[in-house]
Amino acid sequence: MSKMKIAFQGEPGANSHIAIDEAYPDAEPMPCATFEDALSVISSGEADLGMIPIENSVAGRVADIHHLLPASGLFIIGEWFLPVRHQLMAVKGTKLEDIKSVESHVHALGQCRRVIRKLGVKPIVAADTAGSARDISERKDKSVAAIASRLAAKIYGLDILAEDIEDEAHNTTRFVVLAREAKWAAQGSGPLVTSFVFRVRNLPAALYKALGGFATNGVNMTKLESYMVDGNFFATQFYADVDGHPDDKGLAFALEELKFFSREFRIVGVYPGHPFRATFSEKLD
Repeated sequence: MSKMKIAFQGEPGANSHIAIDEAYPDAEPMPCATFEDALSVISSGEADLGMIPIENSVAGRVADIHHLLPASGLFIIGEWFLPVRHQLMAVKGTKLEDIKSVESHVHALGQCRRVIRKLGVKPIVAADTAGSARDISERKDKSVAAIASRLAAKIYGLDILAEDIEDEAHNTTRFVVLAREAKWAAQGSGPLVTSFVFRVRNLPAALYKALGGFATNGVNMTKLESYMVDGNFFATQFYADVDGHPDDKGLAFALEELKFFSREFRIVGVYPGHPFRATFSEKLD
């Protein structure tokens, strides 16, 4: 029996690769150069699923996935939270004082500003974390370091010069698991998340009216993102996550009200909330 293939953006050793190993230890990770490539191989059937980062607790929204997901026709069937630990690495025999520049994904560089400033090295943006590790391994230049995962250092034979260099201990990335077919979690099967996209009608206070039903029906909205459609300043689409199942009474009423004020609406997933959500807490004033 062949292994399930799960697509991700990046090189072997990327954080998405680690998320796949944790969530689906028996699956075969399939590296893809871009997010578009990853979504494409899921759509074509070359990959069974996709593990795609959607947001980070430090850097916020990841790439253009909110724009790409609705257009892909794919569905969210799960989520995974990965605490991100960045390592400073270089070719074997390198010392910290040898380093003149450090390469990594723009988000990784932004998440490690303190150590970069402390070392006084030049940050250089690369396509992804694991890709930067592979590049410096091939170049064998002791003046260049990379910021990537411990797995990447192992894969590409690099020395870790400084461990866990991220600025914030809470640095966590949320991933969504994508599939070609919708697979709604059963109502009442535990804490659930419903994700959907919508576009409000061009009416005064349409967004306010569309979202009012969530407040009046006691539905917790955990995420709301907006982005333009086809470069049109007047065509704004929204992506949202809410707690609950669409058949729950309160959420059903809220979605009915939303649809009344929306010209487009589509549920992209109903899936179990990851246990990491239980650690969320809000400081009270």
